[in-house]
Amino acid sequence: MIKKMGYQWQLRQLMAARQMFQTSDLVPLLAERGIVLSREQVYRLVTQAPQRMSMDTLVALCDILDCTPNDLIKPEVVNTQLRKTASGETGPTPIAAPRSVVRRPGKK
Repeated sequence: MIKKMGYQWQLRQLMAARQMFQTSDLVPLLAERGIVLSREQVYRLVTQAPQRMSMDTLVALCDILDCTPNDLIKPEVVNTQLRKTASGETGPTPIAAPRSVVRRPGKK
């Protein structure tokens, strides 16, 4: 089995702990630190875990929220079972859906 890693993005929780409830609150604070993002970009940054982020943005967020990258990003193991195919490749183990039973009204 291969251990697959993921992470939890904690920006929204850290903002709320500092009484920042509007994503637009970050726009001027980031701009003060030389990070110019649109309101839409900041909204996505707060509401979705980013796949890529510049180090400048990460450092600015840490400065604004008085936190470390470890506070923003919580690593976690994503348990994914992998199986080897006949060709030696690995892939996710298929999960079988439970069988459905269709019954006519009045019959058991």
